[in-house]
Amino acid sequence: MSERRGKTTAGPRHRRRRTALTVGIPLALTAAVTTTYGTGLGVFGEGAGQTASAATTATAAAKATTAAAAPAWAADTADGFASVNSLGQNGTYGGRGGQTVTVKTLADLEKYATAEEPYVIVVAAAITMNPVGKEIKVKSDKTIVGQGTSGQIVGGGFFLGTGVHNVIIRNLTIRDSYQGVWNDKDHDFDAVQMDGAHHVWIDHNDLRHMADGLIDVRKDSTNVTVSWNRFSDNNKTFGIGWTENLVTDITIHHNWFRETEQRNPSTDNAAHAHLYNNYLQDDPGTTIKSSYGNYSRGSTKMVLENSYFQGMNNPVTKDATAAVVQRGNTFSGTSGRNESGGTAFDPKSFYGYTLDRTADVPALLTAGTGPRTTIGTATTPSTKAAAATLTVAKDGSGQFTTVQAAVDAVPANNPSRVVISVKPGTYRETVKVPANKPHVTVQGAGASRKDTVVVFNNAAGTAKPGGGTYGTSGSATVAVEADDFQARNLTINNDFDEARNQSLSGHQAVALRTAADQVLLDGIIVDGDQDTLLLDTAAKDRLGRVYVTNSYISGNVDFVFGRATAVIDQSVITLKKRWDGTSAGYITAPSTTADRKGILINRSVVTGDVSAGSFFLGRNWHAGGDATLRPQTTVRNSALSAAVKSTPWSDMGGFSWKNDRFAEYRNTGPGSGAASGDRPQLTDSQATGQEVADWLGTWNPTA
Repeated sequence: MSERRGKTTAGPRHRRRRTALTVGIPLALTAAVTTTYGTGLGVFGEGAGQTASAATTATAAAKATTAAAAPAWAADTADGFASVNSLGQNGTYGGRGGQTVTVKTLADLEKYATAEEPYVIVVAAAITMNPVGKEIKVKSDKTIVGQGTSGQIVGGGFFLGTGVHNVIIRNLTIRDSYQGVWNDKDHDFDAVQMDGAHHVWIDHNDLRHMADGLIDVRKDSTNVTVSWNRFSDNNKTFGIGWTENLVTDITIHHNWFRETEQRNPSTDNAAHAHLYNNYLQDDPGTTIKSSYGNYSRGSTKMVLENSYFQGMNNPVTKDATAAVVQRGNTFSGTSGRNESGGTAFDPKSFYGYTLDRTADVPALLTAGTGPRTTIGTATTPSTKAAAATLTVAKDGSGQFTTVQAAVDAVPANNPSRVVISVKPGTYRETVKVPANKPHVTVQGAGASRKDTVVVFNNAAGTAKPGGGTYGTSGSATVAVEADDFQARNLTINNDFDEARNQSLSGHQAVALRTAADQVLLDGIIVDGDQDTLLLDTAAKDRLGRVYVTNSYISGNVDFVFGRATAVIDQSVITLKKRWDGTSAGYITAPSTTADRKGILINRSVVTGDVSAGSFFLGRNWHAGGDATLRPQTTVRNSALSAAVKSTPWSDMGGFSWKNDRFAEYRNTGPGSGAASGDRPQLTDSQATGQEVADWLGTWNPTA
């Protein structure tokens, strides 16, 4: 339909669990129909909408005892360009969700690294390559990580070929394929080589003394992040390019280059190369002398920030056709070329990041690069350990004046919760919580959820500053891509004015987009018109659970949509008229994969000042015409106003809703109705398998 373009959306399937739910509508919730966006704890009474039930908690705990959990660090995700959604891959998370295996032999390492299915591969010994120089051909969706400091690859490395994606290599020592002659063309043995790969994260490794490159990023490889590594005792250290195409996007941060002669790195024809907080060190009187440091070649666009160069010859060089934008770098005892010029790009237009002080870089990286005794984000040192609470105040009385600035200040891969407390006010901005910043809570500090408002007015057809348009997902006022996110006691709004922008193509205007797992929305208002609340997942094969409670959601066309496994519990859904004053619309547009739960509306109220019989409960969105999807919406134990049609489900995009999963159970109010071919109702037996616990699995949402 003209109102619906290709929307987008999900992970491992959880077992069904059954708990008893209260049948009917809480009295406080029924009263909410006549109340406008309650204050404080909300209109449902103190504690009424806090989280899932005690029964949910108990059954989740019982299940957890029988499931083998992956190590906590296996949930870590990349930052930088490896976190960017492109080429069909939303971020880099490696083998997360796959089986965790421990290997001590070359045969086992190669078996799992070359398998088609995802694996988290823990290397627990020094594994010697046979023959020398062997490079294991790693397949997609792998995490290869050393166990403490014992994981070593000796005399060879890894090769990531064309199309290989979503690979993490962490906490390993890869060393000693050197055959006695530098620039030995007969022994092209690398630690990590990529030819046409994408979404790769190389983190906390010790890479040294190889016959050729420590890392080679070649032949249009892109969406690569290289972080917290130690490079040493090598000649051609880190090469990027070997192509005429301007494709490669790469982030290189917090790496220590010591006693490396050239390619530190050499970056040829990179579309976007972002280098920051690196330490390049050439000690006097050693056998290896640096010929150059960071080199921007061909048509590369490079941004170089807050790096420390000590004793390097030609620390920064560039071709006449290349660009280098330098900011905040320190040069101590360097000589030769130190160049900048041209225009590059703004890295923050692609992802958020936080710079360490340049003066702190040598000590920070000397202590923090390379393999860690205990793998995990908590062991990565930082000069800016996050406070438990960051404060935002528009009037300058807090630590930050915008919500996005506070999000940017959260350290990458923060191991524990950070609360961003936002003082009352209207914050006209867009906010993005990237995938590498989990455990964030954004919480309004006012007495009412109406006191703190985050609002913007982008629509799908709004022109972007750099060209093109935002598209539906890009229009979001607040975009959440980080797991274990919470929002409380505030309003998130998209106030795009359709009436004044009728000439604009694309009126979808998202207020809140989630593309993550374990998202809790408690006591908030999400307000918009078309496509208000996009509940998505990080990728089609990723699980994304969202629990909405004690909240208000308003809109008119498909205003709760996406492929997430989402529960809207004890909340008020307000139907709004269209821009021209007419009453017509759809509440939900799920695009659920066949092996997941979709949208569950439970113990809630559907109301609004619209005409009777004018709104559908939902329609089946087969995103991109994907016939394998099986969209699902269940509405149960809820009060439906007369605005709901007597035939409440609709076809979409040539797909019949009757072939997908739409049902009701024990709803009340003038908009409810008896079972019929056009109005499926769950039996009592079926309803026991469609409860909150079945949606949330082992996750018990808590503060």
